[in-house]
Amino acid sequence: MHERLKQARKYLNLSQEFVARQMNLSRPTISAIESGQRKVTAEELGRFSILYGISVDELMNGKVNSDSETLMFARSFSELSDIDKKEIMNLIDFKKRYRERLNG
Repeated sequence: MHERLKQARKYLNLSQEFVARQMNLSRPTISAIESGQRKVTAEELGRFSILYGISVDELMNGKVNSDSETLMFARSFSELSDIDKKEIMNLIDFKKRYRERLNG
């Protein structure tokens, strides 16, 4: 599990310092967790799940929920400004139209 926590943090391009602040832990504690030197409590696991936008099951067992990326996108999208949301929706529309033209 420690390796999955580290991979999730790196995938999201988050520093150990940032994660430590969000989790109310020290940076050395995050380092110890990610290296397997410290176990994660159930409460911490739940907080990692929320912070990284992936399920507890995926963190514990590596089972990927097909909706994980969708949920992570939805959480991130909801935090954007209206202008940024509109820009992303325009990009999605453009990609759909582009794909339709390619598939003819």
